[in-house]
Amino acid sequence: MAAGQHVPTDTYACRECEHDWPCQDARLALLTGFHGDRVGLMMYLAAHLARALEALPDRHPALIVGQIIYWVPRRR
Repeated sequence: MAAGQHVPTDTYACRECEHDWPCQDARLALLTGFHGDRVGLMMYLAAHLARALEALPDRHPALIVGQIIYWVPRRR
């Protein structure tokens, strides 16, 4: 699922705005695109997390997890 042009580069920066991916626009597009399917969204992001951990070996893993996963709204 692509978030418009707000997609990740090889270094997990946003191709469009150059912020860490997922940027605000990508986050909104992902939440909208997954239509409340939190499990599906988390699986999609987990795949990106695995790729990002390989692509960014010099960056602390907790920072990568925070960037890619921790923005997802918690269940109520």
